[in-house]
Amino acid sequence: MGIINEEVFYGLLLALAGFMFSMVLTPIYTYFAYKYKFWKKQKKETVDGKALPVMTKLHAHKFKHVFPTMAGLIGVIAVTVVTWIFNLDRGQTWLPLAGFLGGAVVGAIDDLINIFGSGRGAAGLRGPVKFFLITLVGVILGWFFAVKLGWTQILVPFVGDIQIGIVGTILVFAFAVVATSNAVNITDGLDGLSGGLAMLAYGAFGIIALLQGNVLLFGFCMTVVGWLLSYIWFNVPPARFMMGDTGSFALGAGLGVVAMLTDSFLLLPVIGLMFVVETGSSLIQLLSKKFFHKKIFISAPLHHHLEAKGWGEAKIVMRFWILAGVCAILGVFLAAVGGAI
Repeated sequence: MGIINEEVFYGLLLALAGFMFSMVLTPIYTYFAYKYKFWKKQKKETVDGKALPVMTKLHAHKFKHVFPTMAGLIGVIAVTVVTWIFNLDRGQTWLPLAGFLGGAVVGAIDDLINIFGSGRGAAGLRGPVKFFLITLVGVILGWFFAVKLGWTQILVPFVGDIQIGIVGTILVFAFAVVATSNAVNITDGLDGLSGGLAMLAYGAFGIIALLQGNVLLFGFCMTVVGWLLSYIWFNVPPARFMMGDTGSFALGAGLGVVAMLTDSFLLLPVIGLMFVVETGSSLIQLLSKKFFHKKIFISAPLHHHLEAKGWGEAKIVMRFWILAGVCAILGVFLAAVGGAI
């Protein structure tokens, strides 16, 4: 068996471990979710405090019965245990695992407030608080990335590495973590949508890491893919549970770190284009309402607009998956010809 084949085999074994462990943990999570009533409260207001009549009506059927959230905890445990036992390395996997866990902690606080809180505060952490906490995670990990691992440059495809210094690297790193965390969180609105998009993005960065010779980082990405395969099994319409902010912030923060470690920060908007589109549609809607007092979309982000236009949930999810697959292929291609590999 050739060296590349051995490396691929290693990553596939970790993916299988992530999948199997998640499948074992799922009934345990389900038991406690129902016992302690991890019910998701429906969001009825925008970040600026305005009502959400369209989305409330579109998703009313999901909240007629109890609907557990915070299922991302399954992936956090599975990825952490598999990486800690089989794949922990200071240079390649410590940082993405720390980002994964840091994002999970911020998301878990938000989920717990949503589950057990009451009154207006039950929607979760206030936006500025959540932003501060995930920024803090990004800055701390960015410092480790720049100072301890010695990364002080950013790769511009087709140009080469550009030195940006320690401060610049920390700022870029923090931006990658914050932007990707929020993007995955915003996209997590339909059954299986964010899970499938994240799986394709992690798969693409995993291939880039493998071709760079970063076998352990490839293994980390495959471990996450393994969990997401298990998650999607239970989350295709009709979903059994929601990953919650615990899962979406963990996935986003981890993905931002992986992009930095593969020196592919500028390819992140390509590989994660559907996350960019979803976040962009929300931002456009917010700015249009604030400055022009009119809506561009029936409801934002884009997947809710398409729902309101009559697209079925499965149709939106599958077409977004297809587009994300094309973006993943394009991203790997650009990494190969642009100098990242």
